[in-house]
Amino acid sequence: MIMSILTFHGSNYFRQRLILSTISGKPIQIKNIRDTSDEPGINDYEHSFLKLMDIITDGSVIVVNETGTIVKYKPGLLLGGNHQHDCCIGRAIGYYLEALLCLAPFCKKPLHITLKGVTNDSIDPSVDAIMHSSLPVLKRFILNDENLEIKIIGRGLPPEGGGEVVFRCPIVNTIRPVKCLDPGKIKRIRGYAYSVRVSPAMSSRMVDSAKGLLLKFLPDVYIYTDHYKGKQSGKSPGFGLTLIAESTTGVFYSAEAMSKPSGSGDDFVVPEEVAKQACFNLFEEINRGGCVDSNNQSLACLLMALGPTDVSKFKTGPLSPYTIQFLRHIEDFLQLRMKLETEKDENLQLGTHKVIVTCLGIGFSNMSRSVS
Repeated sequence: MIMSILTFHGSNYFRQRLILSTISGKPIQIKNIRDTSDEPGINDYEHSFLKLMDIITDGSVIVVNETGTIVKYKPGLLLGGNHQHDCCIGRAIGYYLEALLCLAPFCKKPLHITLKGVTNDSIDPSVDAIMHSSLPVLKRFILNDENLEIKIIGRGLPPEGGGEVVFRCPIVNTIRPVKCLDPGKIKRIRGYAYSVRVSPAMSSRMVDSAKGLLLKFLPDVYIYTDHYKGKQSGKSPGFGLTLIAESTTGVFYSAEAMSKPSGSGDDFVVPEEVAKQACFNLFEEINRGGCVDSNNQSLACLLMALGPTDVSKFKTGPLSPYTIQFLRHIEDFLQLRMKLETEKDENLQLGTHKVIVTCLGIGFSNMSRSVS
């Protein structure tokens, strides 16, 4: 029986389509990729992402036409194993890590991969944010989480990068159902102020400024300082702050801000402004609420869909456009539609409604897993 090819148009949601194609085993074709642009075809970072998919799978067939405007992808088996990948500096390592979090648990062998490139930028979630807010979400769904870790070997900022990150993930047979409806109250805030190729005083200034704001709301605030030197400091100067708020029920919200890339032509931003922006971004995430922050809504939805044939429920804040499209793609690939209920509360501000996502999992089983 010949499997029908799913056809999509445009460059948006490129990763979503490749991730779900790999999990479902359904081949896809993406047409009209920036065909009306001055620079038609896939970008360097999309090409790098295709290489990563080829590395972690066995038997995948990837065909890109001469102009790069058409990509055909026939997924193979998720292989896992030990690998190294040089990420394109056009996007941060977080761009690649977000996809690996969705795929790594279903590999044949535990994944142990070293990624090199930009660890922090203003487009993608930083490695710090993924480490402290995405991994806890994944741990809710998988039983074997002993060897699940992300380790920063060296920090690299745009435009030149030079960072290095190690990601390890165990394999699982099945996902467990999750009911998470109580976000709890914020009990502590932790932060990570980093500076590379600039004075260590930058980190201290960010810490002092952030604490001045955060301590007005909560007494348990601690911000670590990371100052990288030598090879661990990458190739470009800069500084930034990542904040993580933890609730009484184990929910994590992440937010961050950083300096402008060197050579970008933008005005220099002082550390106090970076700290203030990071704090305001964190307040926004807490205000949105739910049992997962906005960056991890799609990860939670995917894992719910792949769970056993049992009901999973998750409360989130307002769904991001990325998550809304992810839900549509889940229906395209897995033929699964989720139930969305808006929780109305007169005390909530406009635009901060909560959404309860309910789903009966498809009973996905890791067929690649080697039997010991």
